[in-house]
Amino acid sequence: MSLNKDLIGKLINVTSKAAVACYRHIGKKNKKIADKEATDSMRKNLNFLDIKGKVVIGEGELDEAPMLFIGENLGTGKGPVIDIAVDPLEGTNFVANNLPGALSVIAIAEEGNLFHAPETYMNKIAVSKDVPYDAIDLDYTIEKNIKNLADHKNKDTTKITACLLDRPRHSEIIKKLKKMKVNIKLLSDGDVSGALLVTDPKYNVDIFLGIGGGPEGVLAASALDAYNCKFQGRFLFNNEKDISRAKSMGIKDLNKKYEINEIVKGDSIFCATGITPCDLVNGVIEKNSMYITETLVTHKESIIDTFKKELPKA
Repeated sequence: MSLNKDLIGKLINVTSKAAVACYRHIGKKNKKIADKEATDSMRKNLNFLDIKGKVVIGEGELDEAPMLFIGENLGTGKGPVIDIAVDPLEGTNFVANNLPGALSVIAIAEEGNLFHAPETYMNKIAVSKDVPYDAIDLDYTIEKNIKNLADHKNKDTTKITACLLDRPRHSEIIKKLKKMKVNIKLLSDGDVSGALLVTDPKYNVDIFLGIGGGPEGVLAASALDAYNCKFQGRFLFNNEKDISRAKSMGIKDLNKKYEINEIVKGDSIFCATGITPCDLVNGVIEKNSMYITETLVTHKESIIDTFKKELPKA
């Protein structure tokens, strides 16, 4: 069953207003206020929609997040029953420090079709749709993945570009990539947008890999699925609290490797509006009495495109 295409414009409105809400906090060195502004705006505007929505990926558990917490019901209570995944402000540091890469992100699917990911880390790998299914795998070594990728793309490993978060936990991966003379693109933040760089050759990223957020993995997978890209993820649990939470969410095999069709099923809609400019979309532009936003939209059943929207200043 497909989601109604009318929801696309409504979701663009939601992420655009969230982006504009924290626009005035760009460069103000206060990421908490920027995140709160985006979250409050997103929650307010989702509640105007004729949906029976439930947050499955949110700002945290009820005791951690007053708004957009996991399990929160959103919408008017009329219309389709849907799962909602949100990241009102991906890249809080980008906004606080006036750096490129901040986005406001939402994904929806029919009830039960978005994976209910715990608030923990996920080991991920993503490549473009033209790479054979069995060429890349989380269970392969870094060296095997890079060699298979290079062989398929008919180029030397020195021409492959790998993208990952700039974190101490990735030191061994980076060491191996350097040894193979792979081009390395390091991101200070931006787990969702980083994964989407494999979708188009113009971004010059052949593979996204490494450990990032589990919830961000679900958001990225919802967009990558529309592009027919390959994505795998495996949750990583650091303590008993994480394990207990995962089990309470129905995860039985803690070491399971999830394929993209296990993370997002059926039809889905993904929207990412730029707050500060990035590879995927422009940031918010202030022009006369208007704010202009740009949003990347993927709807598995109909469209992949970017849309501009004008919002009047309050």
